[in-house]
Amino acid sequence: MTNSQLTPGIVPGRLPAEVIARNFQDVEPPLDPHEALVAADRCYFCHDAPCMTACPTTIDIPLFIRQIATGTPEAAARTILNQNILGGMCARVCPTEQLCEEACVRETAEGKPVEIGRLQRYATDRIMARGVHPFTRATPTGKRVAVVGAGPAGLSAAHRLAMKGHDVTIFDARPKPGGLNEYGIAAYKATNDFAQQEVEWLLSIGGIVVKNDMALGREISLETLRAEYDAVFLGVGLAGVNALRVEGEEKEAVTNAVDYIATLRQADDKSALPVGRDVVVIGGGMTAVDVAVQSKLLGAENVTIVYRRGQDRMSASRHEQDHALSTGVRIICNAAPLRVIGNGAVREVEFAYTHDSGAGLTIGNETFRLKADQLFKAIGQTLEGGAEGLAIEGGKIAITGAGRTTLPGVWAGGDCAQGGDDLTVTAVAEGRDAAEDIHAALTA
Repeated sequence: MTNSQLTPGIVPGRLPAEVIARNFQDVEPPLDPHEALVAADRCYFCHDAPCMTACPTTIDIPLFIRQIATGTPEAAARTILNQNILGGMCARVCPTEQLCEEACVRETAEGKPVEIGRLQRYATDRIMARGVHPFTRATPTGKRVAVVGAGPAGLSAAHRLAMKGHDVTIFDARPKPGGLNEYGIAAYKATNDFAQQEVEWLLSIGGIVVKNDMALGREISLETLRAEYDAVFLGVGLAGVNALRVEGEEKEAVTNAVDYIATLRQADDKSALPVGRDVVVIGGGMTAVDVAVQSKLLGAENVTIVYRRGQDRMSASRHEQDHALSTGVRIICNAAPLRVIGNGAVREVEFAYTHDSGAGLTIGNETFRLKADQLFKAIGQTLEGGAEGLAIEGGKIAITGAGRTTLPGVWAGGDCAQGGDDLTVTAVAEGRDAAEDIHAALTA
């Protein structure tokens, strides 16, 4: 039996192609020069800036906003990129409402923060549009570093190491570099192939070679990299997907949300992407919100996110939750899946209400069912292969200090490493800091 026979409710073209194209336009249009000046003028330029403390990459936010206000946006971009070389993407995807903007004095006093994220995008977009790279390589050191993973952590580490004069080779499992920036975020957050533009701009510093379709534990091994390079940085992310562990999970049209998002991100014609009429998403993070909203934008009639705990426990920010609600997505909290029902393909999902007490989550006796012809799992990812010889804690690579693993000469950062908060901006900071530590070790 073919997939279309099993899942007749999943079809492409639920909306006209022009409507879908419009739905996937830039969700947060860039500021024009006048708007940027007005936005910058709201900053108090605090001496002890709480926004700067709240930024995982510790960008000097008051300084770069003052530079915009004084008509020098390229200087502002340099201030940003010195701390966060992927400042352009972070300006688009970073949950600023939970970080710098939440800490903004204006937010505390007025409930309306300075638009730090949009100002950051204004500055970084302008310098990238000019094709200017604000940094140059130091004198070559003769040292060679392997970076595994071309996501935010790996790219950040590679750039900082190249800037220090080391020769860097990036190995990545996918056909294109970028990691989650390329494959894992909602398409409307980074339009016009921005992720690849940013990678190409980053690589223009020189000294970095990218080798695609090279996976750790498949085409390359950690043992070989340690033998051939002076240092290794692992930024492999989390490639495995957690299972629901419920009856019927193996049925057709039960899909990993990250896989669907990746397919959508790479689709030239989004109107050709099949989507169900009744879509259910299980999870409470950004991946759950991204797949739910995009299903709605593709024309799904009923889209429901179901999360096992209370709404305040969802890792997706309230801003993102509100965005989902504004597109017509329904959010049901305090419910856990019991079984997937259907003859070959999913037709319904049965849930039980839960109670989240201090002793943990309790599954209640009261149940309900949701109609579904497409079910997405968005319940977190796991480390997958290639980490032989490394200590693992909590399902991630154990590290100390600035990313040092238990193997000499091997560092790690980003989602694959212990700690962190699964944010692009945090991965960038970890890659940068590990690169500084690698440089210190190589030049000691």
